[in-house]
Amino acid sequence: MVSEYLKQNTADYHDAAEKLFNSEKIFNKTFTLEDYKKIIHTNYLMLLHSEDQIFSSLSDKYSQKLQLNERKKLYLIEKDLKSLSLDNQEITNPLELNNEHEAFGAMYVIEGSTLGGNVIAKQLSKTEGFDEVTFNFFGCYQENTGPMWKSFKEVLDTEIKEENYDEVLSGAKKLYSFLLNVN
Repeated sequence: MVSEYLKQNTADYHDAAEKLFNSEKIFNKTFTLEDYKKIIHTNYLMLLHSEDQIFSSLSDKYSQKLQLNERKKLYLIEKDLKSLSLDNQEITNPLELNNEHEAFGAMYVIEGSTLGGNVIAKQLSKTEGFDEVTFNFFGCYQENTGPMWKSFKEVLDTEIKEENYDEVLSGAKKLYSFLLNVN
């Protein structure tokens, strides 16, 4: 299954992202509003430069299967930017996805971050200093986070053939590299 292949082959990238964002501070309640602003700003830039490209790279047949309209997150993170008084910003190194398989890989990273973001939102909502924070992006699926992740993985695992695993992995690595080097 391609989802397991991606999980195994992007583990180092995932760990690097957790380190970049000081994720351990989230669970020991030392995560600050400045840490949160960094994670939101970086994820904003990732979505700004990938979401439209991913969605337009996917065939029409996936629109309904993946519930693409419900997976749009850029407008949500823009609400978070505004509430945190952060500026919208462009970057100079654009992301380039070459095909639909790479788009699936990039989407894997975004949907995975949504899964983790739900945990982050729950934890931070219990942390001092986050009383006024609205978790539009990290709480985007609310109680549907698990089912949305499961349905994404199901489409990924049933639609992607083994000969395309490396292309999907390439897309995931591109988006992780973009995310890790955006600062």
